[in-house]
Formats: sequence, C-alpha cells, structure tokens
Amino acid sequence: MSKYEDEIVAQVVADFKKRQEQRRPIELNWRLNMNFVLGNQFAEISPKGDITEVDRQYFWQQREVYNHIAPILETRLAKLARVKARPIVRPVTSDDLDVASASLATKLIDAVCKDNEFASLLAQANMWSEITGSAFFKVVWDKDAGKAIDQANEIREGDVKISLCPPFELFPEDVSIADIDKQSSIMHVKALTVDEVKKIWNKDVKGGEVNVFTFDNTQVAGGLGYTATLPKIVSEKREDSVTVIEKYEKPTKEHPNGRLIIVAGDKLVFDGELPFVNGEDKTRTYPFARQQCLENLANFFGTCVVERIIPVQRAYNAVKNRKHEFMNRIALGVFAVEDGSCDTDNLEEEGLPPGKILVYRQGSTPPMMLAPGQIPAEFSREEEKLLNEFTMISGVSEVTTYSQVPTNVASGTAISLLLEQDDTRISLTADSLRDCIKRVGKHILRLYRQFAKVPRVKRIVGDNGEVELASFSSGNIESEDIDFDTINEIEDTLSARRAMVYDLLRIGIFADEDGKLSSATKAKLFEILGFGNWEHGNDYKENHLKKARRENFELEKGDVVPDVYDAHEIHIAEHVKLFVSSKCDKDQKLKERVADHIKKHKELMTLDAGVKELESKFEGEVQDER
Repeated sequence: MSKYEDEIVAQVVADFKKRQEQRRPIELNWRLNMNFVLGNQFAEISPKGDITEVDRQYFWQQREVYNHIAPILETRLAKLARVKARPIVRPVTSDDLDVASASLATKLIDAVCKDNEFASLLAQANMWSEITGSAFFKVVWDKDAGKAIDQANEIREGDVKISLCPPFELFPEDVSIADIDKQSSIMHVKALTVDEVKKIWNKDVKGGEVNVFTFDNTQVAGGLGYTATLPKIVSEKREDSVTVIEKYEKPTKEHPNGRLIIVAGDKLVFDGELPFVNGEDKTRTYPFARQQCLENLANFFGTCVVERIIPVQRAYNAVKNRKHEFMNRIALGVFAVEDGSCDTDNLEEEGLPPGKILVYRQGSTPPMMLAPGQIPAEFSREEEKLLNEFTMISGVSEVTTYSQVPTNVASGTAISLLLEQDDTRISLTADSLRDCIKRVGKHILRLYRQFAKVPRVKRIVGDNGEVELASFSSGNIESEDIDFDTINEIEDTLSARRAMVYDLLRIGIFADEDGKLSSATKAKLFEILGFGNWEHGNDYKENHLKKARRENFELEKGDVVPDVYDAHEIHIAEHVKLFVSSKCDKDQKLKERVADHIKKHKELMTLDAGVKELESKFEGEVQDER
C-alpha cells in the first residue's frame, strides 16, 4: 500500500478504537440485559469494565433464578409480531398514471421484502430492540443479485438487499446525537473471514484472532447440596478473521457526495463517495434505518424495558431465595449440641433420621432441635409488591403475561381496559417499528430509481398467492410518500375487524345505488376479513384490467396488437385513460400508437358483434327447420 493509504487506515482504526471506548458503558448494559434474559441473573458489571458473576458466600446459600423477564419479553414480542405494517405508497396526484405508479411502487416494496425474507429479519430486529433498545436495517444495492444479463452469467441486473445489523455493529461519531441523519459519520463494523474479504473485495488480507460474542455456561446458581448451571454471554476468539470497518461520512464541501471508506484488517479496500442516492431531495446519506424499543433522551441508542426491570428481578430472586432458605431451616432443622456430648461429624452427615440411635455422653444434655418459628409475613408481602412492580414497569399485565385474569377483577369492561392499557404502552415501540419500515420502503424506491435505468421485470406474489410479472423502470417510480394500510394492528384484531365489517354490511354501507356489491368491493372485503383475496384472484374484469395496464406500459415502447379474446370494452376504457393523460400530450407518437390500438380494439369488437349476429341467425334458421 502507498503511504496515503497507510495514513487513512491508521486514522480509521484509531477513530474506531476511540468510538469503541466511548460506547463501552452502553455495550456493557446490553450484555448485562442479554445475560438476564438468558437466566444468568447473578451477573453484574465489575469496576474493571466487564461482566462478572457473583459467587455464593456460603455453601448452604439458596441461589435459584425465578426468571420473570423472559415471559415479559415473549409477551411483548408476540404483540409486536401482530404489527403487520404493510407500506402503501400514495400517488403524487389523482392522475391515473400517478395512481398506477404508486401501485407499482407498493408492489415493488412487497416483492423486495419477500425476496429478502423481511418478516424473519423484522422478528430478529424486534428481539434485538427489546433486549438492547435498538436494532438497525441496512438497505443497499447488490450488483451481484437479480437476473443475469449476459450468456456467461457474470453480469447481473442487480437488486436491493436488506440485512439486519445488531447495535453492537454500529458506532456513531457522537452518541449524544439521537437523529441518525445528523451524525457526521457512522461506522459499521463486523468480523469477516479472510476468504469472505477475498470474495467481496478481491483483496488478500492477513487474518488473526477477532473477539466475538457466544454462549457458555456458568455454575453460580443452585442451593443447599446441589449446583445449577446457567447460560451466559461470553467473548471468544474467532480464528483467521479480520475486523472490517465501513466508515460512512455525510456530504461536506470537501466531499459533496459524502465519503465511504472501507478498511479490512490492515488494508484499505475502498475509498470513494457514498454509493447510494437514498436521501431526501436526491441526496446521498446513510443506508441505515433504526428501530427502537423506547426513546433514550439525547442518546443515539434507545433504551428497553429489560434494563428497567433488572433491579426488580434481582430483588425478587433475593426474596424467593431467602424464603426458601428459611423453609430449609424448618425442614432440616437446626441442632443445639453440647460440646463433646456426641459425635458431631456423624450427626452432621446423617442428621436425625427415623430409627436413628443417638449416643451421647452420660450426664450431658442430649442434642435438641431449636424451634424453627414461622416464615415472616413480610416475605409474602414483599413478593406480591415485586410482582406488581413487574407489571407497572414493563406495562405487561397478568392478563397477557400469564394468560389469566387477576383474582380481584371480574368485570369484562375492566379486563378490556387492562388489555387496552397494555396495548397503549407497547404502541410507542410499534410507532418506532412503523417509522423504521417506512424508511426502509423509501430506501428501496430510491435505490430502484437510481439503478433500474433500463426496463426490467419483477416477479410479484400477492397475499392470496397470485403471481404477477411487473415490468418497470426508474421512470415509473414517481412517488415515495409511504403510509400504512391499517392504523393499529395491535388493537385492531382480526375478530374486531370482522365484527366491524359485518355491522357495516348490515347497514348497507358497501352497497351501490342498486343495493349490490361490486366485484372490487367483494375482493376488498374478503381481504379485510382475512380469507385471502379470492374474488380478486378469479375476477374476470380484474384480469383484463391488468392486461390492459400492461399493454399501456408496452405502448410506451412500441406498437401492441390486441388479442381477439380481449374484453374490448374494458381494454378501451383503460387505454382511453392513457390517451387523455398528460403523458400522451407530451409524446405525440405515443398518442398515435394508443389511438391506433384503440381503433383495432373497436374493429375487433365490431367483428365479434357481427360473428355473434350470424351465429344467432344461424341458430334461428336451424330452429325453424326443426
């Protein structure tokens, strides 16, 4: 490498180590949260800046874990899994072309999400967000994805790639700046093997040992006479690997298109401008979207419910263990033995089992069991208070956590209010999830607008399993105003939605002037009721509308010959929309092609009418002869 490249590598590595030290306290909290969720709840942050386990002070000490964090986390994840926030792109204007463009953009987002298994990524992101407070998606253009455009299959058309980045991989320049777009630079750091670096950047780098997190077991739990193992998060060395640092810098006067520096181990593998036009007003920005559990005031990384309930979990474990130690004393007994009166070693090993012959010195006091007393009522009261604190801090009540109604609640209205309160508390997290999905959708559309310059075909699968091939290019993607098809999936359950639809059907809100339901209305109702879009998949009119729209797109490139089996009235109505649009006003040749195509449809329609008239006349003559 040149001296210039060596300097850049040294600067980037030094900057990374600085950010690593600044973020260490936050990272320790994440690791502590992960340990508590797994069940290693005797872990703590040591003064040396690491996670350590607190050992037993006495051999008889009861140290079991009564994990209430895990079911609370599972309940919140189950609620978040109901947030099926499907992005809907709204058209720029009410013009038919803008409406079609918005519909195409919506289908593209759906297709990309399915290709990248975004539902699975979102479930993992929810887990990271609930445990650490934050999760990140990285949306980039992968030039090696998509269909091959040459015979050797070496050049591909490219496609959008979405990946999940745990918060451990992101290093902002200033942790106190909460807005991701206001960061001067962001580092994405991960561990890759030497072979992976060679495959991606075609660079030979020297491998070594890199620290990564993994699972292990610790023996800090148990009770009197036994030891239990608990899973924990530990750091281990990965062999033949390097640390890859991607440093993204926002646009400046010196670098108007921003800057991306990638360092793998001790080598510079890339130095150039930000590759993606993915910001507002066609600017270049970071390819990341952030999801948070809860906002953390003046902090780039969010906070989470797990962090808040750790002190309550510690106190609950302590109360339960002290309570069981008291019960052990009652069950096993505590002996008072006069010194030298008997064999204390034998008494310690065997105790006083039934039928035991106890030999003690003549004239001495025989061993006696001290009165154990009763378990103080404060233990039970404190245990009940701590259980209530779990509910208060986590926002998850007994109804959702334990699937049972509190003993002091009998009213159906009160139960509904409890469920609504749970939904209200978690709606803050759901709002962050929606904002994250909206940002991902915008990045997808902007990447297609940047790279899909030539017409391409995308395979799109609908909710009802219907497969559609959509032909598009960057010129067809105009709008990026994204909304969602439902308001709140957490509160809007399937049963509640069906009940609402049935009520609206009874009062005739969906019927037309003749009191009938149109095919399009039936299709939408089936979709809302959760039965899949049956009518839409088999609807004769809808299929011909789709074909007519495809022909509109093909007419922009050249002549299209109508088929004899087309529903000509439907096709003509759809082509007339294109004929009177602003696109035809700007392109006279396109207008002439559309007019000629409509004329051919009318000719075929006239021919069909003549054929039907002859067939009817022939059938009439046959009937007369009979």
